[in-house]
Amino acid sequence: MANAPDLRPLTARSVVLSTLLGSHPPRIGARQAVRVGELFGIAEGTIRVALSRMVAAGDLVQIPERGGVYELTERLVQRQARQDESRFPRTRPWDGTWEIAVVTAERRRPAAERAALRQAMSALRLAELREGTWLRPANLGRSRPEIVQRQCAFLSGRPEEDPSALAASLWDLDGWAGTARELRAALDAAGSLAEQFTVSAAVLRHLLRDPLLPADLLPAGWPGPELRAHYERFETGFEQVLTEHIST
Repeated sequence: MANAPDLRPLTARSVVLSTLLGSHPPRIGARQAVRVGELFGIAEGTIRVALSRMVAAGDLVQIPERGGVYELTERLVQRQARQDESRFPRTRPWDGTWEIAVVTAERRRPAAERAALRQAMSALRLAELREGTWLRPANLGRSRPEIVQRQCAFLSGRPEEDPSALAASLWDLDGWAGTARELRAALDAAGSLAEQFTVSAAVLRHLLRDPLLPADLLPAGWPGPELRAHYERFETGFEQVLTEHIST
């Protein structure tokens, strides 16, 4: 059964953050941010307060020597990189091999460190078979962060069981596909720019949860490519609207 689409309220913070996550480099001037807010009926003062709060929260850094330009902090730059990868996956031909990560670090390490490792493993789109053992098909090209390299040993192998059945036990493929179809329909049905923006942000969050499995392991009619195509059409149109609005 599909999960409900992750639609979050449109706020000044979400408008600024989503705009920056879609910008390369992720940088915006205060006046530009105000103009973006105008597209969604958000007052100038509300946008400027959001910018200040995002700086205080460690989401943005202000660069006075560049005329008050705001940039994403490193933590969110990493999120942007994961988001870009989810939009344009760097896959490689799959020969049936799986990568297997075994946690070798001391089990009594701090809870924050264990949580950070779990987050890093999920970002690598590895699934936990059992505590301390993570795996996935070896069809992705990506680097491993330092915390993973320091705390894990990596092996490669092939499962004795049906790899499709193993993949289905590790990821909720039917649930992901059902939500993807709902989001695709919601993006098509969205009327106002605000509605389209809200749904598109949910699409990006959902794509971050795509396990990016080889086609051989996916159910028939997998909606990932079509959802990406729908999103890219929206993104192209929004960028055109945004450029025209800011330049006027």
